Amino acid sequence: IASETGEKSRRVVDFALRALSCMEHRGGCSADNDSGDGAGVMTAIPWNVVLEDVQVDPDLGEARGLGMIFLPQDPEEAARSRELIEQATKKAGLAVAGWREVPVDADTLGVLAKATVPKVEQCVVAAPADMSAEDLEASMYQARRLAEGSLNRAAAEGAWKGEPYIPSFSSRTVVYKGMVRSAVLDRFYLDLQREDYESSFSIYHRRFSTNTMPRWSLAQPMRVLGHNGEINTLLGNLNWMRAREAEILSDAAASEGLSPLVDPARSDSANLDGAAELISMQDGRDLPEALMCLVPEAYESNEDLKDPAWKGVREFYEYHALMQEGWDGPALLVFSDGKWIGAALDRNGLRPARFMRTKDGLVCMMSETGVVPVPESSIVEKGRLGPGQMIALDLSDGQFYHNYEIKPTVAARADYKGVLSQAVKEVPAGAFAGQATMSDEDLLVSWTAFGWSLEDVGMGIADMASTGKETTFCMGDDAPLAAMSAQPHMLYDYLKQRFAQVTNP
Repeated sequence: IASETGEKSRRVVDFALRALSCMEHRGGCSADNDSGDGAGVMTAIPWNVVLEDVQVDPDLGEARGLGMIFLPQDPEEAARSRELIEQATKKAGLAVAGWREVPVDADTLGVLAKATVPKVEQCVVAAPADMSAEDLEASMYQARRLAEGSLNRAAAEGAWKGEPYIPSFSSRTVVYKGMVRSAVLDRFYLDLQREDYESSFSIYHRRFSTNTMPRWSLAQPMRVLGHNGEINTLLGNLNWMRAREAEILSDAAASEGLSPLVDPARSDSANLDGAAELISMQDGRDLPEALMCLVPEAYESNEDLKDPAWKGVREFYEYHALMQEGWDGPALLVFSDGKWIGAALDRNGLRPARFMRTKDGLVCMMSETGVVPVPESSIVEKGRLGPGQMIALDLSDGQFYHNYEIKPTVAARADYKGVLSQAVKEVPAGAFAGQATMSDEDLLVSWTAFGWSLEDVGMGIADMASTGKETTFCMGDDAPLAAMSAQPHMLYDYLKQRFAQVTNP
């Protein structure tokens, strides 16, 4: 939910909380029927609320950043966490000007959520007034990543009982989330009840935990994303991100705690969020571009992209496909970094995503129509995202972009066609030999030596050789696993593709 005019209002926050409560049936609950898998909202930083409780020393600079922190309940672990966060912030060229205890009502929590509830605090970060907004956000990102590395090491080495976590650390956004049901979020976080808590945008999310057990840290929104769905190519995505880590991070950066970029212990949504955040922080890039890179549409056979209106879009996808494998859904992704807010649907298009715009400049995107209470007469546009489509709102100037506007805008930032023509060499398919190069007897011996069966040759090799594509077919497979078989097998038989890596129970 966002205002095209950029005006902060209580209405945006109220609408987000109401819409969130309407999503309760899409979330999961624990056995106590009260501890939610997760619910949360992202908004602009409500400085008027925060600075009531924190006095900033002018010598440190102005209050320009805010960290939302989940601290362990143990006093010693919490004190050590604050110390490490302050050290990391200082190392990034900033300063923690003060700490604020976020007012909460723990009595609203379910039994399981209450047993693991963190101590929720906010740290106000001061920075010089002349530091640019982009440099400030980059320093906030660096400070958080340094703090995360320090906190994780300290928790592991000290066998901490609590889990320190940083839901947000930004100069633009703040995330209030937890292991709660939708209707409980603003009863737990008392800040959200205040009439002077205003924002020009908000993301809301209700979680159904699939491949991980519910935890406070895994509630959403994440730092830049809210995700409805699963990432079914997760293992490959994580492996490739780890393989490229040396290219992305300098040795100095890696040693400073910015490594690892991904973590199998986190959820698929958390890892995708980290990848999107990293790409969007690079010079000249932003969140819409990061999502186009990570979650591409099915562009290979899309004839529409040949239209001059889509100039450069196909080449954008082809260029990034050489460097980054797609994170395949089903996935509906809502995103914001305080500069942009929008939504993107992966190429499968299997999640509902409806949007509307009103006469007074309100933009809403939701899984279900009707969750935002606006009169029908005030709606000037309705729509839905199709497979691979995106909408985005530039919060700096209020420009709304449809899919056919944002994609060419992003693609026009570089000459991808020119780069591909110079850097990519296409190897044409060679002609098959006209005559057999081996006798039938030698061929049979070779098949046997390399462990190929008649089925491998007849259904796999022959099909791939004639079509130039990977063979796909569906049939029962009652053969013993290669590792348990009494027969010798070729290496490839020991490897199995994981298809649905993340799935609903």
